[in-house]
Amino acid sequence: MQWKRLGALLLFPLQMVCLVVKAAVCLVLPPRLRDLSRDNVLVTGGGRGIGRHLAREFARRGARKIILWGRTEKCLKETTEEIRLMGTECHYFICDVGNREEVYRQAKAVREKVGDITILVNNAAVVHGKSLMDSDDDALLKSQHINTLGQFWTTKAFLPRMLELQNGHIVCLNSVLALSAIPGAIDYCTSKASSFAFMESLTLGLLDCPGVNATTVLPFHTSTEMFQGMRIRFPSLFPPLKPETVARRTVEAVQTNQAFLLLPWTMHVLVILKSILPQAALEEIHKFSGSYTCMNTFKGRT
Repeated sequence: MQWKRLGALLLFPLQMVCLVVKAAVCLVLPPRLRDLSRDNVLVTGGGRGIGRHLAREFARRGARKIILWGRTEKCLKETTEEIRLMGTECHYFICDVGNREEVYRQAKAVREKVGDITILVNNAAVVHGKSLMDSDDDALLKSQHINTLGQFWTTKAFLPRMLELQNGHIVCLNSVLALSAIPGAIDYCTSKASSFAFMESLTLGLLDCPGVNATTVLPFHTSTEMFQGMRIRFPSLFPPLKPETVARRTVEAVQTNQAFLLLPWTMHVLVILKSILPQAALEEIHKFSGSYTCMNTFKGRT
């Protein structure tokens, strides 16, 4: 037994080196992409914003069927018609992912009407853009129910069948604010941090589940209605991401089975700095970049 433990201990560094080399090679060589032609893709919050662009991108890359969930029928209907004009079968269901009973009921309806979901994209989210003391209690609860608990309910609804089929992918559209919070969006930052922990745990839990994988996307500020009015100090140095870029990179991450994706790549520097710098230095970075006051002009969706 002792020899086995010693052998494992000696082999471990070699395994790490091999995995790093393999990852480096994959960065150079063109990756093998997942064929989406047999996939039924469900996008929560799919009627507008990044969700709409995700539906377009999955359709453009040949997904078999697109299913949209959301709370606003007008937006869902418009996006559904657009996807159908692209030649892809598309359906929509009105569903509030923060409502557990509604999620399970609509999940059953999707299976009966459309078939099994093989790619679930948890994209639905809300932000209220207020400090803790200025926030309404119901609004705080709403953001936690939609942004965090909603992923529990949708994943529980569709993951069991993916495991049976040994074919599935769970995707989470998170935010870099899960790793580096800002003032004025305490509900959003908290819910996204919880969501990130959920996806980390889920990703590790799927290691022994063949054919079923997970992807977490953590983008920087994206120019959508949800964060309308948010301002940073140096927009030319840190321009907001375009939603179509986030959608394209997300689908690519699914097709290449990438577990975690930070957008843009400079966000890796932020993570490193947060790991090594003292809190006082991090506070100065927030003040210098303008993230300390970026929510002061926040308007959100109108």
